[in-house]
Amino acid sequence: MDYLREEGYVLLGFGVVILGLLALDLLVFNREAHKVTTKEALYWSIVWIGIGLLFGLYIYWDFGLEKASQYYSAFLIEKALSVDNLFVFILVFRFFKVPDKYQHRVLFYGILGAIVMRGLFIFFGVKLIELTYLPEFHWMGRHFKVNIVMTLFGIFLLYAGLKSWTSKEEDESDRDFSNSIGTKLIHQLFRVDPRYHGGNFFVRINGKRFVTQLFVVVAVIEFTDLLFAVDSIPAIFAISKDPIILYTSNIFAILGLRALYFLLANSFELFHYLQHGLSFILGFIGLKMILSATFHVPSPVSLGLVFGILALSIIFSLMRYNEEKLD
Repeated sequence: MDYLREEGYVLLGFGVVILGLLALDLLVFNREAHKVTTKEALYWSIVWIGIGLLFGLYIYWDFGLEKASQYYSAFLIEKALSVDNLFVFILVFRFFKVPDKYQHRVLFYGILGAIVMRGLFIFFGVKLIELTYLPEFHWMGRHFKVNIVMTLFGIFLLYAGLKSWTSKEEDESDRDFSNSIGTKLIHQLFRVDPRYHGGNFFVRINGKRFVTQLFVVVAVIEFTDLLFAVDSIPAIFAISKDPIILYTSNIFAILGLRALYFLLANSFELFHYLQHGLSFILGFIGLKMILSATFHVPSPVSLGLVFGILALSIIFSLMRYNEEKLD
């Protein structure tokens, strides 16, 4: 009971902090629409990542090494998967020709939607996992406690890792987002004016209310993030079942996604092997989920493996980039 009460206090305090940070971001630091410079993006990336890392120290201080290791593992996994998926955001902005000064606004409201969706996914997912354990049994001298959902997630992540490893780089610059589900849904529900009206989402034309193209772009970003969550949320369930760890690590990872987008938009060639590193991570997590019925991988070990794989993928990517520059 004491832990549940403390959990409630932490989540309430976390919610207040996040709302305060978002309010400062939108209403103070980015009140005026403007193009985000590389210097500004670097500054905010350091701020958001720093806040996320500091919160991990609080987890360590209040809950111990095991919980802190779970937090940092989930934070790293979500951050890495976010970086890998930023390329799609670039394609969306290019396809809809979103003016540079409004891209931050689109990403801001995309993050708000992601906070709500990730929260629902995580808390319902935790409850679903709790309800899908099979009766315990012993076989060949080993104790088994199989969870149906965790096993299915593990198989899915193994498949996702293999698919990511074997997929070839393709030029998707001509991808047509006008046929995406997000775009079609908005066109079915609203009158759409295919133009930008400053930073407005709604406009009146001849007495009729329309949504603007900027609103359509937000809908596409929201749906894209929903697809991203299908990969990332199952992955972090292998790290922890604690809603505090899962939600806080996830939210802190995606809060810095906007700044990271502007920082990395022109630097994806520096991360050539990131996809391969993520394939290894997804495969490892998938195996961990499947084997969790009888074998437990300590959280500090998981954290070390995830960090090591990401570090190696970045080092090899930078080595390749430098070799190509010399050539």
